[in-house]
Amino acid sequence: MGSKYAKRYSEEFKRDAVALVRSSGRTVSEVARELGVSGESLRAWAKQDRIDRGQGASGELTTAEREELRRLRRQNAEQARTIEVLRKAAVFFAQESDR
Repeated sequence: MGSKYAKRYSEEFKRDAVALVRSSGRTVSEVARELGVSGESLRAWAKQDRIDRGQGASGELTTAEREELRRLRRQNAEQARTIEVLRKAAVFFAQESDR
Protein backbone atom coordinates (compact mmCIF):
# COMPACT_ATOMS: atom_id res chain seq x y z
CA MET A 1 0.00 0.00 0.00
CA GLY A 2 1.31 3.47 -0.88
CA SER A 3 2.01 6.40 1.33
CA LYS A 4 -0.94 8.46 2.53
CA TYR A 5 0.95 11.57 1.42
CA ALA A 6 0.98 12.48 -2.27
CA LYS A 7 4.38 13.00 -3.80
CA ARG A 8 5.05 16.34 -5.43
CA TYR A 9 6.77 16.44 -8.78
CA SER A 10 8.16 19.52 -10.48
CA GLU A 11 6.48 20.86 -13.58
CA GLU A 12 9.69 20.10 -15.48
CA PHE A 13 9.59 16.45 -14.38
CA LYS A 14 5.93 16.15 -15.42
CA ARG A 15 6.63 17.79 -18.77
CA ASP A 16 9.59 15.48 -19.42
CA ALA A 17 7.59 12.40 -18.39
CA VAL A 18 4.76 13.29 -20.78
CA ALA A 19 7.26 14.00 -23.57
CA LEU A 20 8.78 10.57 -22.97
CA VAL A 21 5.36 8.93 -23.34
CA ARG A 22 4.64 10.88 -26.52
CA SER A 23 8.01 10.22 -28.15
CA SER A 24 8.89 6.70 -27.02
CA GLY A 25 5.99 4.67 -28.39
CA ARG A 26 5.77 2.92 -25.02
CA THR A 27 2.66 2.72 -22.90
CA VAL A 28 1.96 5.10 -20.05
CA SER A 29 2.26 2.16 -17.65
CA GLU A 30 5.71 1.22 -18.94
CA VAL A 31 7.03 4.78 -18.70
CA ALA A 32 5.44 5.27 -15.28
CA ARG A 33 7.06 2.11 -13.97
CA GLU A 34 10.45 3.19 -15.38
CA LEU A 35 10.17 6.62 -13.75
CA GLY A 36 8.77 5.34 -10.46
CA VAL A 37 5.51 7.28 -10.65
CA SER A 38 1.96 6.02 -10.57
CA GLY A 39 0.37 5.25 -13.89
CA GLU A 40 -2.69 7.26 -12.89
CA SER A 41 -0.56 10.34 -12.22
CA LEU A 42 1.21 10.07 -15.56
CA ARG A 43 -2.13 9.52 -17.36
CA ALA A 44 -3.51 12.66 -15.72
CA TRP A 45 -0.42 14.67 -16.71
CA ALA A 46 -0.70 13.40 -20.29
CA LYS A 47 -4.40 14.25 -20.41
CA GLN A 48 -3.73 17.77 -19.11
CA ASP A 49 -0.96 18.14 -21.70
CA ARG A 50 -3.43 17.26 -24.48
CA ILE A 51 -5.91 19.82 -23.10
CA ASP A 52 -3.19 22.48 -22.88
CA ARG A 53 -2.27 21.78 -26.52
CA GLY A 54 -5.90 22.36 -27.56
CA GLN A 55 -6.71 18.69 -28.07
CA GLY A 56 -9.04 18.25 -25.11
CA ALA A 57 -12.78 17.85 -25.11
CA SER A 58 -14.99 20.89 -25.11
CA GLY A 59 -15.25 22.44 -21.66
CA GLU A 60 -12.03 20.95 -20.27
CA LEU A 61 -9.91 23.60 -18.58
CA THR A 62 -6.32 24.32 -19.53
CA THR A 63 -3.69 24.58 -16.82
CA ALA A 64 -3.79 28.38 -17.09
CA GLU A 65 -7.57 28.37 -16.73
CA ARG A 66 -7.38 26.05 -13.71
CA GLU A 67 -4.82 28.34 -12.06
CA GLU A 68 -7.00 31.38 -12.73
CA LEU A 69 -10.02 29.58 -11.27
CA ARG A 70 -8.02 28.71 -8.12
CA ARG A 71 -6.87 32.34 -7.85
CA LEU A 72 -10.43 33.62 -8.18
CA ARG A 73 -11.70 31.14 -5.58
CA ARG A 74 -8.97 32.25 -3.13
CA GLN A 75 -9.84 35.89 -3.82
CA ASN A 76 -13.54 35.16 -3.33
CA ALA A 77 -12.86 33.42 -0.01
CA GLU A 78 -10.74 36.35 1.18
CA GLN A 79 -13.47 38.80 0.20
CA ALA A 80 -16.05 36.69 2.05
CA ARG A 81 -13.86 36.81 5.19
CA THR A 82 -13.48 40.59 4.83
CA ILE A 83 -17.24 41.04 4.42
CA GLU A 84 -17.86 38.95 7.53
CA VAL A 85 -15.42 41.06 9.58
CA LEU A 86 -17.05 44.26 8.32
CA ARG A 87 -20.52 42.89 9.08
CA LYS A 88 -19.49 42.07 12.65
CA ALA A 89 -17.89 45.50 13.04
CA ALA A 90 -21.06 47.19 11.79
CA VAL A 91 -23.19 45.23 14.28
CA PHE A 92 -20.75 46.06 17.09
CA PHE A 93 -20.70 49.79 16.34
CA ALA A 94 -24.47 49.90 15.87
CA GLN A 95 -24.87 48.38 19.34
CA GLU A 96 -22.32 50.82 20.78
CA SER A 97 -24.15 53.82 19.34
CA ASP A 98 -27.42 52.64 20.95
CA ARG A 99 -25.84 52.89 24.41
